Amino acid sequence: MATAKKKYRFLFIQPFQLPNDSKYADKYHSAVLSNEQRMRMDYLNIRPLLEDVEWDFHGGPIAPYGDWAVETREEFCQVAAARLPIVREACESGKYNAIVLLGGGEPGFTESREITRKYGIPVTSCAFSQMHIASMLGNKFSVIDFTEAHNMFYYDLVVRHRFTERCASIRNINYYHARPGSEEHGNIAEEREKALRGERSEAVERAVAEAIDAIQEDGAEVITFGCSDAFWLQSFVQKRLNEMGWEIPVLEGYSSAIALARLFVDLGVNASGLAFPSDRPKQWRRKKVF
Repeated sequence: MATAKKKYRFLFIQPFQLPNDSKYADKYHSAVLSNEQRMRMDYLNIRPLLEDVEWDFHGGPIAPYGDWAVETREEFCQVAAARLPIVREACESGKYNAIVLLGGGEPGFTESREITRKYGIPVTSCAFSQMHIASMLGNKFSVIDFTEAHNMFYYDLVVRHRFTERCASIRNINYYHARPGSEEHGNIAEEREKALRGERSEAVERAVAEAIDAIQEDGAEVITFGCSDAFWLQSFVQKRLNEMGWEIPVLEGYSSAIALARLFVDLGVNASGLAFPSDRPKQWRRKKVF
């Protein structure tokens, strides 16, 4: 007897992957790992959200700019262009009813919405999802992020998604991906491994301190994270804030993007054809107002 298709059929697409011989390769970008490991399911609390989901994982395009993780606007632009053919191919396969773009900087998200709308397939991403969910939980949210360059790229995302009045601040814990020139600065991946081993992590300490300052100084009522390599901080920051008596939600992008994808499938909705028109729409508007 054939097994019935599950209601949710998702494809997760990483923003990039690094060559196997890269000196800067994070272990979670290795093709030798299982999809569950590459999805960080051993430390992100996303497993319950996927129990009734049939899902696949795509490692993303090989980084076209070098063998290190993306941080700058130039690198994000190259990765965005490289990820779009993967999105289109996924739509054409007919296998999925939602696509989730991994990566905190969501390269190619806006363009992917244009592509997937034509196929009736919603697409979600981490920054977009966190901001919308955070805005339903409190008046203002703050973003804990790393590196000055990534902060300013994320600043642009806050503006693009029209959350400038709801975003209290972006706070920088000043860690880096492993990449050229980062040796003298802290490595976020090394801090993650310390924390997961139960050791003291300076990244956790900085993130907790910035979260408290965001609450007390900036008026944040929800905490979110910028780069996906900082998402592991969520459970540590949430626990510490709870222990101190701060009753505040702490979000991370993977859970938020999965939850939003499920919602779109449940409601049977997709991006508006007016916001993302086809190249030859049946109806057109003579005037667009702000």
